[in-house]
Amino acid sequence: QIPLVESGGGLVQPGGSLRLSCTAPGFTSNYCGMNWYRQAAGKPRESISGITQGGYTVVADSVKGRFAISADKANDTVYLQMNSLKPEDTAMYFCKTFGSGRCTSGWGQGTQVTVSS
Repeated sequence: QIPLVESGGGLVQPGGSLRLSCTAPGFTSNYCGMNWYRQAAGKPRESISGITQGGYTVVADSVKGRFAISADKANDTVYLQMNSLKPEDTAMYFCKTFGSGRCTSGWGQGTQVTVSS
């Protein structure tokens, strides 16, 4: 499995921004895609954004216009830029690769995002 390392979370005020990172060795060489998920306390995990090696991206309606996903293929890293953060964005954020068998990954430890004044 591809090991995943998420980072970049923290405490931010409403309206603020954060950029999350997910480093996944083999992401580029194995031609994987990457999804970002989040899970708020007491709620199911939800998919919020994804990117393919070809650069195709999807963003959930709940974060469209505020969140953007991008990839640094040279460094096997995918970013989630989060702007105009709201208290309801508070959650643990996870990344996960997808694609062929070589793109199989488990769940990382995640990175906590807390939006509060």
